[in-house]
Amino acid sequence: MAKNIFTQENFAKLDTVIAKHKGQKGALMPILHEAQKIFGCVPLEIQKKVSEELNMPLAEIYGVVTFYSQFTLEPKGDYVIGVCLGTACYVKGAQKLIDKVKELAKVEVEGTSADGKFSLVATRCIGACGLAPVLTVNEDVYGRLVESDVPGIIAKY
Repeated sequence: MAKNIFTQENFAKLDTVIAKHKGQKGALMPILHEAQKIFGCVPLEIQKKVSEELNMPLAEIYGVVTFYSQFTLEPKGDYVIGVCLGTACYVKGAQKLIDKVKELAKVEVEGTSADGKFSLVATRCIGACGLAPVLTVNEDVYGRLVESDVPGIIAKY
């Protein structure tokens, strides 16, 4: 079951961030980055608050959030598993890695498991082509993988 991200404590943190940046040129990006750290995502409710506080059109904020891939509208799991689908990784079997992660973590691509533990994302080239195929879990990078390596990686988390 997903945890409630809309707590008074989180909104108080957001208020502090907004107050810190309000009135500064280019305030939107640092506010959105901090909001994502606080809430784990930047859903419409948060965008509306930022819109009101910065006196900025909601459509403009939504456009920024949906344009930049580092922002997400939905909460991610505790562990975000990324499987690179760049050319080198794909040719060397990345699809088999994705299929195994889906099976073991009970998660769909671009989705989050029912328990909120895992999210699975198909990424583009992460610049580790010499290690192809590559899988990441949060900041941890695993390379030169075969399908049979996946259970051991998932078990760590």
